[in-house]
Amino acid sequence: MNERQFQEALQEKGIFLNESQMDQFDRYYQTLVDWNERMNLTAITKKEDVYLKHFYDSISVSFYKNFEEELSIVDVGAGAGFPSLPLKICFPQLHVTIVDSLKKRITFLHALAEELQLKGVSFYHSRAEEFANKKEHREQYDIAVSRAVARLPVLAELCLPLVKKHGQFIAMKGAGAEDELHNSTKAFQLLGGHVINKHDFILPIEESERSVIIVEKQKLTPKKFPRKAGTPNKEPLL
Repeated sequence: MNERQFQEALQEKGIFLNESQMDQFDRYYQTLVDWNERMNLTAITKKEDVYLKHFYDSISVSFYKNFEEELSIVDVGAGAGFPSLPLKICFPQLHVTIVDSLKKRITFLHALAEELQLKGVSFYHSRAEEFANKKEHREQYDIAVSRAVARLPVLAELCLPLVKKHGQFIAMKGAGAEDELHNSTKAFQLLGGHVINKHDFILPIEESERSVIIVEKQKLTPKKFPRKAGTPNKEPLL
């Protein structure tokens, strides 16, 4: 997907990027590739692939959820900033918080935000389990989003504690999402979440499967969750 195809594909979805926003995506790509030579941020470096598999794929969540409002979003395990920073470029009014356990990725994100002149973004070097137990972050966000970084029951335990009551946890998944969803029933019940929508679509050009799972937080999460660092992944709530 080249830059023109990227812009036109988003226009078809009602997202119109101006010249400044297109320039931000270009600088995002250049910064990503430059830093990737010094640290492992992504295995995807070809420009057409980055625009499709990182930028367009990240923004695809907005096809099923309205991001036009002034929402607070926390992105758990964003890596090189996906999906929250492409969303921030498209919807500048969003307040974005990224938490990641690797210091070098946080260093990159700070440099990237400065290069793109992004306002209303915050980056935290922390384990997600520890971050969610901090009073200033627990149940403070309208939306928690995560893109394929762990199995759904694990993501639910890391993300739902961060979401306000009546807020949403949105998981972006590839093939196999239905099985993960089936195995997440207990986790959602324990954590106060309820699945309200699952949207399946095909990523253009590559034609690979994608799913956007939207979970509404209907009850406050018990204080014992998330469990100590490493436990959710080793012993998921199945």
